[in-house]
Amino acid sequence: MRIIKIHSLPSSKEWVDRDDIMLHSCFQILQDYIEKEKGDIHCNYKAHKDFVDEVRFLYKWWKKRKHLKDNEMQEDDAMLIRLMKIRTALWT
Repeated sequence: MRIIKIHSLPSSKEWVDRDDIMLHSCFQILQDYIEKEKGDIHCNYKAHKDFVDEVRFLYKWWKKRKHLKDNEMQEDDAMLIRLMKIRTALWT
C-alpha cells in the first residue's frame, strides 16, 4: 500500500471535498517528483525540454496557488488537465 501525505490540505479532522482531495493529491505527487526525486534534473534536458519545462511550470504554479484561499476552479481544472497529459512521463 502507498500513502500520500498531502501537505497542502488541512488536518484529517476537518472535512475536505473530494474534488479538492483529487486536485491536491495529484499536485502533491508532482511536488514529490520535483522535491524528493529531483525528476526535473535527472533527465536529459535537451532531449526532454518540453516535458521538463512543463513540469517546472506546473510545479511553480502549484507552489504559488496552494497558498491562496480563493482559487479559480477553471484554472485549477486547466492545470490538472495539463498534469494528466504528462503523467506517464513522471518516472525517475
